[in-house]
Amino acid sequence: MKMINADVAIVGGGMVGLTLAASLAETDLRVVVIEGHSPALTLDPIPENRVSALSRASEHLLRALDVWPGIASRRMASYQKMHVWEQDSFAEIDFDAKAFGQQNLGHIVENRVIQLALLERVQKQSNVTLLMPEQCQSMMQGESETWLHLASGSGVTAKLVVGADGARSWVRENAHFPLVQRDYGHHAVVATVRTVEPHQGVARQVFTPDGPLAFLPLSDAHLCSIVWSVPPEQATDYIDMEANIFNRALTAAFDAKLGMCEVIGPRASYPLTMRYAQCFAAERVALVGDAAHTIHPLAGQGVNLGMLDAAALAQTISLLSEQGKDIGQYASLRRYERWRKAEAAQMIVAMQSFRSLFDGDNPMKKLVRGLGMRAVNHLPGAKQPLMARALGLVGELPELAKPATRRTTFS
Repeated sequence: MKMINADVAIVGGGMVGLTLAASLAETDLRVVVIEGHSPALTLDPIPENRVSALSRASEHLLRALDVWPGIASRRMASYQKMHVWEQDSFAEIDFDAKAFGQQNLGHIVENRVIQLALLERVQKQSNVTLLMPEQCQSMMQGESETWLHLASGSGVTAKLVVGADGARSWVRENAHFPLVQRDYGHHAVVATVRTVEPHQGVARQVFTPDGPLAFLPLSDAHLCSIVWSVPPEQATDYIDMEANIFNRALTAAFDAKLGMCEVIGPRASYPLTMRYAQCFAAERVALVGDAAHTIHPLAGQGVNLGMLDAAALAQTISLLSEQGKDIGQYASLRRYERWRKAEAAQMIVAMQSFRSLFDGDNPMKKLVRGLGMRAVNHLPGAKQPLMARALGLVGELPELAKPATRRTTFS
């Protein structure tokens, strides 16, 4: 049996796992990334359904890791404005990058584009071994290391095993981390649609009686990625119904803001569940990204939260290694756990509060929503805190996620 000795074993080679590996490039730590699927290297003409809205903090991080050029050379779209409104109500609010002294409010990027750009970067690192495709079969913890037995028969020993393996994390389950979860009672219907009118670099979201519907602008001026949060039965209907009927239902739900909508490519749906691991770390194990927490896609902050987890963990263990300390001891990982649990909890509460605000069509509640949103929209300075949060520029940021002018080295 082949045995690989590493300092850090990252289980999961998606966006967050590869961000962690890339964030450890300037260290002496030996890193192994274990991923069950090798991504297709070529992109289809039609953008994929799963996209992420990268915040400014995530952009800073990816630029610092020299990953941003790989994203820009493939496919992405910046958006300069955001328009949010409620159906059958006067509640609406607008955000404009220029008003905040920004070139844009963020970028919409296909998840696979992000993964491929990160993979391209990580493959150049001499301190990283990629095992892809490969799967873990068992995990056994010792006093000073953890052993992973792989499907191929090989093994990995590491001082620290990191679960970056998604919402149904194998690492989290095998480490017996307690999990708090709550079914949002909705499924997200995702698809790529062509619109008659160009999106003009505006991200739009409408709150309908069934749930929020987001139109996220893509690199083609007439293409948007949609995320439609609806009850499970309705999601099934939308997936199964004929394309022309779905197009009409979608156009009506979106108040025909961009003219007639036409779905191109496949439609898909997935259940929306809030998850929050009660532990983000333990002896020899840590969690990042969806393995630690999942939130409602309402504000598109899930992947940003996960990338900041990766940067924060990299910063923590880089400093520990530099100080000659054991990177896998729970006492040393507590700093990371407290840091990121607090950030995740704040985001979960914020998303739940926002959902509750728009839940229900009671006339009085709709009136309060309308008055509140109009007040925020017009009062000087009222939008700034919201925009700073959306850009990912508040809270305790890892050094790599800060603007280059404010960054200090940590390795």
